[in-house]
Amino acid sequence: MHAVLASNTSYSTDAPPPVADGLGYWTESRQPLASLVFVAPVLLVYEAGVVFFGPQAVRNGADAWLRWLLEALGFGQYFLLPVLTVCILLGWHYTTGRPWRFPQGVFWGMLVESVALGFCVRLILQIQGMLLLQMSREGLPPACDLAAQLRTAVGFLGAGIYEELLFRLMLLSLAVLALRWIAGPRVWVLPLAIVLTSLLFSAAHYVGPHGEPLLWSQGLFWFRALFRFIAGVFFSVLFLCRGFGIAVGAHAFYDLLVGLL
Repeated sequence: MHAVLASNTSYSTDAPPPVADGLGYWTESRQPLASLVFVAPVLLVYEAGVVFFGPQAVRNGADAWLRWLLEALGFGQYFLLPVLTVCILLGWHYTTGRPWRFPQGVFWGMLVESVALGFCVRLILQIQGMLLLQMSREGLPPACDLAAQLRTAVGFLGAGIYEELLFRLMLLSLAVLALRWIAGPRVWVLPLAIVLTSLLFSAAHYVGPHGEPLLWSQGLFWFRALFRFIAGVFFSVLFLCRGFGIAVGAHAFYDLLVGLL
């Protein structure tokens, strides 16, 4: 995984605006430490919201699957998953050899970038709807009261964190490593890994107690499945080029934008 994750820091970009004592915004914001600082408030709000709402909390499939895996391995402590998320990012940053600093102003830049990219995903949905002459509202319908809206919003934050953790940071990295082990450093390895994990990302929305029904005969089912595949490709490229934190932020904001507004 280290070989794949470390590649996130190798993309060349135009000269970014300087950041005090740092490497520039576009480089600093890709670092695992920046991702941790940026994602930590979202993770805290999500986990606190789930505890507060209890059985009525809205969870996503990735959260449930990761907890099920930990329980199957004999680790059923509730807060172990968010702790492991933090530890993964800390360990990843340690392997980069980068300084342990987070330049002032990077957080707000990441927030603005995530909002803009969330709007980009919404635009992709709009364009797909125009091309297919229909529209689809992803996620849950708007709630009818404030408490239900808060529960839904908390669930969307969890989807942004744990779906990116599972499908991009874990599965995409493992897919690249596996394909490189099988075929060597071929040019098609990374695109194929993106396609495969994006197909899994789309299919996962129809699996388990949190999944949607498989309505094969309905056009809306295929519309949503196709869009989720496209979104999976978008978030994969975003993860590789802009890092875990931006991918989480864009994913969470898109879900909030479409699910609540």
